[in-house]
Amino acid sequence: MRVLGVDPGLTRCGLGVVEGRRGGALRMVAVDVARTNTDALPEQRLLAVSRRIEEWIERYQPDAVAVERIFARSDVSTIMGTVQASGVALVAAARAGVEVGQHTPSEVKAAVCGNGRAGKEQVTAMVTRILALDTPPRPADAADALALGIAQVWRGGGERQLAAAAGTGRRTGARWDAAVAAQSEARARSAERWRAAEQKARTSRRTP
Repeated sequence: MRVLGVDPGLTRCGLGVVEGRRGGALRMVAVDVARTNTDALPEQRLLAVSRRIEEWIERYQPDAVAVERIFARSDVSTIMGTVQASGVALVAAARAGVEVGQHTPSEVKAAVCGNGRAGKEQVTAMVTRILALDTPPRPADAADALALGIAQVWRGGGERQLAAAAGTGRRTGARWDAAVAAQSEARARSAERWRAAEQKARTSRRTP
């Protein structure tokens, strides 16, 4: 499975493509940050972000696009550009007929780090280890985009099954139970991978 992760932003929009399968190793295909001129009109900046995302969808042919799910906060003026860029990413994916997955920051952190409250440096460190990168992806927007891609590969299937079951309006029965079990299994595998990566990191630090 190949996923394009999009960390939405009007000034900096992180783009990261990862490839792999649930329960297996992942690799980074590409990563970059789309930047816009802060002096340009908002509509022109959004157009630039949209074109860049569309270019990446066309170039890398992802099976899914993972976008950060945005929640309203008190700093509305700051988050507005992020929300707009998120909408642009969703439209670009829909126009290309590509499946979309949305994940909150805490969901991504839980999938990648095993801790929904992990800091940015911890997320970057775990992304580096999971993808076996020589150097940490910078800036944080790039690491976050890759983390979104990882979360979609590792958790996307279970989340879709759960959403499908929830859409029936029934929270009982075999279908719902199977969806919950799949989601729990995916989370358990993510936590196990995190523990293994942490153990590997500790061992390497002790080795002279």
